[in-house]
Amino acid sequence: MAIHTNPSTPPTSADVARLAGVSRATVSFVLNDTPGGRVGEQTRQKVRAAAEELGYVPHAAARSLRAGRSAIVLLVGHSWPIGPLFSSFYRELQHALQRHGYTGVLYGRSPDAGDDSARAWAELRPAAVLCLEPVLTPTGVRTLHRAGTRAVVTLGIPPVEGAHNLVLDQSEVGAAAGAHLIATGRRRIGVVVPTDPGLDAFSALRLAGVRAAAAPGGPAAAVHVEPLPLDYTEQSAGELAERCRALALDAVFGYNDEYAMLVQRALQDAGLDVPGQVAVVGADDLMLARLLRPRLTTVHLTLPDGEELAALVDRLVTEPDQAPTTQNLLGVRMVVRDSA
Repeated sequence: MAIHTNPSTPPTSADVARLAGVSRATVSFVLNDTPGGRVGEQTRQKVRAAAEELGYVPHAAARSLRAGRSAIVLLVGHSWPIGPLFSSFYRELQHALQRHGYTGVLYGRSPDAGDDSARAWAELRPAAVLCLEPVLTPTGVRTLHRAGTRAVVTLGIPPVEGAHNLVLDQSEVGAAAGAHLIATGRRRIGVVVPTDPGLDAFSALRLAGVRAAAAPGGPAAAVHVEPLPLDYTEQSAGELAERCRALALDAVFGYNDEYAMLVQRALQDAGLDVPGQVAVVGADDLMLARLLRPRLTTVHLTLPDGEELAALVDRLVTEPDQAPTTQNLLGVRMVVRDSA
């Protein structure tokens, strides 16, 4: 008897059942690892072998209908650059979500879509949405909940009414860098402001943090803070180095380690001594920061643990009536090396 011969249509669980000589219920028990299914190991092997032979893959939408929800967790971020720090966090979170039975999907939103973004996410019927940039609105949160999304969580952006908000206060990064530079005697501090619009939400707050450290009543008086727009190019960094010389700046907070390393190299190429004439501080504490000469002083960031975040998502999905909360999860500490 032919089991499945039409290459234009995907095989079904009924095809697997016929090839393995078992019921569709048995196929479901085996391939979905359903608890309590009393299926012998020999039968399990037959079902898995039949599924492999046919190229059968369970239908996620059908599984979602049976369960009443999907297993998708959307991680929403359109323009947030994926650097080494975020890549490590994202891998850890993906693995943790899989252990909890979810599939994490990195979703690039449509630029300037407003509340239409949330409607587009809702069409996928995700179990949870983890929003990584400031595009979500209270209206969007309501749209997602009405569509069946059980958990709406923001990470690292200003709190949004109706969502669970995990704040990563970027001003603390700038404040730590500024306080260190001021404490070491620097009084004319440049702050790199990347021109990449995807970093605006972070760079503005880091600049504000440095300014807060330099404000009257802070660690020292008469501190000048100069914003330094920077493209991530050698040419732009060279122009910035000359501007540092013209403005007689004695320190630069480089936004993060990658920008700080670019600036430090440009300062050295321009004949400026680091840290003798210009101190340089980065943020993120990347491995490359330790390999640079002089070694880069930096702000170490402690991000949320992927397992803890996945467990929170799972808890919110299984108990969707929990009241929204706001927590600041970012930890910062200075790592003092040679550049400042």
